Amino acid sequence: MKLSAKQTVEILRAAGEPTRLRILALLAHEELAVLELCRVLEQSQPRVSRHLKLLAEAGLVERFPDGAWVFYRLTAASQPSEVVGSVLSFLDDGDAVLSRDRRKLDDVQAERALAAQSYFADNAAQWDQIRSLYVSDADVEGEILRAAGPGHIRRLVDLGAGTGRMLTLLGPRADQAVGLDLSQQMLNIARRNATAAGLTHVELRHGDIFDTRLPDANADLVVVHQVLHYLGDPAAAVKEAARIVAEDGRLIIVDFAPHTHEFLREAHQHRRLGFSDEEMGRWLTDAGLPHVAVTALPPTLADGLTVKIWAAARTPTQLRIAA
Repeated sequence: MKLSAKQTVEILRAAGEPTRLRILALLAHEELAVLELCRVLEQSQPRVSRHLKLLAEAGLVERFPDGAWVFYRLTAASQPSEVVGSVLSFLDDGDAVLSRDRRKLDDVQAERALAAQSYFADNAAQWDQIRSLYVSDADVEGEILRAAGPGHIRRLVDLGAGTGRMLTLLGPRADQAVGLDLSQQMLNIARRNATAAGLTHVELRHGDIFDTRLPDANADLVVVHQVLHYLGDPAAAVKEAARIVAEDGRLIIVDFAPHTHEFLREAHQHRRLGFSDEEMGRWLTDAGLPHVAVTALPPTLADGLTVKIWAAARTPTQLRIAA
């Protein structure tokens, strides 16, 4: 479906303003909160919000509230997305203003990563205890085992391995198992836990969930357990996880349903307050895993969080056990 002349003019008019063009260039890197954009652009929140409103009305960006925060990302709609991509492709990477914006965005990302690393380092030893505040580990792990299905696993990959609990849970059924994490403290604990479980075939690596450097379509089972809510670009992490899933394999994502516990941002470095089935389903479909089985586990505490388990595969037959 082509755009009308009027639609095209509206899109170009919305993009054809210096601040709005800078916003589009920034959102091409990752989804950002309004206050993060204000900091990079060095402009007031009302002014930035007006620009974002115009971009949203033109269909160039998507707005989504997340608790008390509001995030923006580039549109997923095909025609406007193609126009935005074409416009951005003409930009000179060496442009002084855009280069300065990118450096400021790097600073924001670095501060975010430093805060997360500090948090993980401080809490690595009690990480499993912190998780247990949300929902029963036994219930979650039982559903993960069900979602994984019975039988043999040739190659298991755990992205954001943390203390290695998913590796010790699923590793005994795997010929090979690889766990990646950016926190050395977490990896040290995961190694200790894997050794204590007698898992000699588990490899723990310092690695980036956005760029795992693992081969395409090589893993029977990929697990992303309670990781996405820390990330600046969870959709990109889902895409990378899906890339390494074998043709007959599956991806299991465990995270929270949308909630309003704002204290988790400050106290526990959560960036996103959960994910909807619609959002996760769209990411998985775009990543080539359109068949999704969803399990919801309500909290054991009155003010707890609902845990969601999304099991995804390329064909419905691969999810027959999990459905």
